[in-house]
Amino acid sequence: MAVKKRQKQAKWLRRFRKIHRATGAALFIFFFFISVTGLLLGWKKHSGGLILSKSYQGTSTDLADWLPLDSLQVLANTYLMDNVSHNLSTEIDRIDIRKDKGMVKFTYTDHIWGLQLDGTTGKLLHTEKRYSDFIERIHDGSILDQYLGTSNNPLKVLYTSIMGVALLIFTITGFWLWYGPKRMRRNN
Repeated sequence: MAVKKRQKQAKWLRRFRKIHRATGAALFIFFFFISVTGLLLGWKKHSGGLILSKSYQGTSTDLADWLPLDSLQVLANTYLMDNVSHNLSTEIDRIDIRKDKGMVKFTYTDHIWGLQLDGTTGKLLHTEKRYSDFIERIHDGSILDQYLGTSNNPLKVLYTSIMGVALLIFTITGFWLWYGPKRMRRNN
């Protein structure tokens, strides 16, 4: 009876080892990209401005003193065209209002350029390449949807689903590969 139980446990260990190895081999490159980009995203605020620029200080933190958002958007698009390139899209992805800094950040949909404007004067505080946004698109797979021009991010959803299930499989099989032999030794 004990021999059969041990054989059954060994069979399950072999199955888990095969699943663990096959999943790891099939998704190695994706795990590599996720781990490297995850590290970079974790360090973005501590990169000395290489990955994410610092937030510059505007004139006033009182919103009553600020220009209207539509005026700030027109100014941001003008600065983008004048200082970076006339060929870039001015379609806004995000407008981040940093009240405590007296500043507004504009990020764009079709490229990684961003601008920081003084909320009160509309003066350009900083022009940046937002590498953190590019790294994030690689990390979550949305770069594939952007590259192929798909809407509603179906590739991102597929990618994150596959990688989430793979991580779950790795966790379960990895735990069993660690715990299974201990259990077999204890039962002897």
